Amino acid sequence: MLVQIVTTASLESFRKFIIISTCRSFIPESYLHDYEVFPEREEGQGAIYIEAADKVTLKKVREITFVNAKEILGIIYSSKSGNTQLKWRQIRRRSGKVYGVASANALVNLVESGVLTQEWVDNYLRSSQDKKENPSIRKEKSV
Repeated sequence: MLVQIVTTASLESFRKFIIISTCRSFIPESYLHDYEVFPEREEGQGAIYIEAADKVTLKKVREITFVNAKEILGIIYSSKSGNTQLKWRQIRRRSGKVYGVASANALVNLVESGVLTQEWVDNYLRSSQDKKENPSIRKEKSV
């Protein structure tokens, strides 16, 4: 199940989503609590890219490169499976818009990080269930 996402979210909640999804088990403790430190991953399947006015590489752990980034303009996140493709775009300061597609696993992480609420997911599931149970009947126009 892939879910179309369009929502607003704080930079910090999206940062938390990326950490939960990629490196929660091995991120250095000091980086975890530093709101300017973001994980990046090489281009290709599973790429994570931080677009910022000022960015400095800190340390590479496994396939993740931790960067200190200021004035974030955007973040591109794709899962290793390729099922989740999300972008965060700055609207104002540390607030932005998240859009793209997310897998069921990513939905759990989006809720845990605060990008989405559990209510949003419940409403989405309810509406998709309603669509399955009550498919709209399309009438063809006769010419």
